Amino acid sequence: MLHIVNKSPAQTTGLASCLRLAKDGHTLLLIEDGVYAATTGMAAASGLAAATKRLKVVALAPDLEARGVAGRLIDGVATVDYAGFVDLVAEHPTNESWL
Repeated sequence: MLHIVNKSPAQTTGLASCLRLAKDGHTLLLIEDGVYAATTGMAAASGLAAATKRLKVVALAPDLEARGVAGRLIDGVATVDYAGFVDLVAEHPTNESWL
């Protein structure tokens, strides 16, 4: 399953709910303000640092760059461009967007 989070953990509890319910081996894609969760300083507080051990965590590179945080990505988080985003959606028949 592909889980998509587009809000910062400082804005909503969507990421926390996602991390609580996602099963080992699922993929988590962070887009828009959701990419802040994958940055140093916020990853530990949001629980994302621990989640990288059981989930495949991916952040949308253009959103990291647009927010000026591309250089602050934590270990264990991969990046994709828009074509990679499409590939993730295509390879996961089931996806959930967390608001």
